[in-house]
Amino acid sequence: MESIRDKLAFERTKLANERTLLAYVRTSLALIAGAVVLLQFFSSIYAYEKIALVLVCLGVMILGVGIYRFRTVSAELKRGFSAVKSQQLHREIKSKAIDAGG
Repeated sequence: MESIRDKLAFERTKLANERTLLAYVRTSLALIAGAVVLLQFFSSIYAYEKIALVLVCLGVMILGVGIYRFRTVSAELKRGFSAVKSQQLHREIKSKAIDAGG
């Protein structure tokens, strides 16, 4: 049988995964905002335009990595949680069969 401790641990892990995604989003938005500031105030300087372009590209890449990581960890959590539940169910059935036979 699944204990409340296991359920809470699983929920904490899911929430940690969501917090990590939000950190990726926050970082990418900060990079993109920095690029906008560079373009807004220093658009006449060619080097700053290139730096802004690099910042936007980095921001988009970091966002993509964050979304990919979130989805893969979520899928692993779902797969792992269902595997744990099936193992527990198998143990319960086995112990009941032993109790009934013995």
